[in-house]
Amino acid sequence: MQLPKGPNQCITDVPGVKTGHVTLYEPINHEDTICTGVTAILPHTGNLFQHKVRAASHIINGYGKTAGLVQVNELGLLESPIMLTNTFSVGAIMQGTLQYMLEQNPEIGDTASSLNLVVGECNDSYLNSMRLQAVKPDHAVEAIEQAADGPIEEGAVGAGKGMVSFDCKGGIGTASRVVDDYTVGGLVLSNFGKSEDARFADFSPDRKAAQDGSIMIVIATDAPLDHRQLERLAKRSAAGLGRTGSYFAHGSGDIAIAFSTANQTAPYQQTAEETITAVRDTHPIMNKLFQAVADTTEDAIISSLKHAETTTGRKGRVVEAGARYIHNW
Repeated sequence: MQLPKGPNQCITDVPGVKTGHVTLYEPINHEDTICTGVTAILPHTGNLFQHKVRAASHIINGYGKTAGLVQVNELGLLESPIMLTNTFSVGAIMQGTLQYMLEQNPEIGDTASSLNLVVGECNDSYLNSMRLQAVKPDHAVEAIEQAADGPIEEGAVGAGKGMVSFDCKGGIGTASRVVDDYTVGGLVLSNFGKSEDARFADFSPDRKAAQDGSIMIVIATDAPLDHRQLERLAKRSAAGLGRTGSYFAHGSGDIAIAFSTANQTAPYQQTAEETITAVRDTHPIMNKLFQAVADTTEDAIISSLKHAETTTGRKGRVVEAGARYIHNW
């Protein structure tokens, strides 16, 4: 069964979800090039700390350096933007996001003891001089403040600027599906795969990047789901990832985060009980949601390559665009 695509084929087709990019590109000398960036995903337009959303993550292969997922899986809540960047910039992005959230919420660190920030990463060191640590805390704030709904830029933008996938230029990709009255949207940071493993194209790039790579997958929906169900959704992203040709290599950090914009919860409620609405597991709509996750993940990965342009990075390395190899999509 084919599920209809959202109006923009974008994670922001889920009402309230916003995304923003900061892209950094600067050739320094014949050895070094800054080729990296930041991407922010905001679950809704309100105060993220005061109106937390249900969330979960799933580790497909754990060769990654993310922050915040332990508490997300313990409490089943997301209370900050989801931030994406390169491996060496997780700390800087945490600092900038913390700065933004503290300014928005004076109670954090006072009457509210702490805050859980979520940052994901992929290693862009084939093209980006990661040792220069060009991403700064202010870039996180800028990405958050620039976040918007509607169609978003894809390819070699934001956190995807320096990423390589299937030996061609990868990066940011997004897609969506409509499931009855609900929407499922996906966004990926693609940085994985060998050209010979691709199942959606016959890649034959001039150069090959010697890496296993990684991928960050973010799934959003407005379907009312609890933490356990969102973890089940996150797991299904592996089906879409596998369709493209990935076998979750030894050195690949393949990590999925899923959240629902329904059933938001406020931290200051004093009642002992809480009631939420959730889709019944046995209802046919659950299988449609699972399919939507697999479809959007696959589409978003392909879209990340289709929209990325040829990029020159450090040491004069050139990673070519893969769009001309992709057919019938």
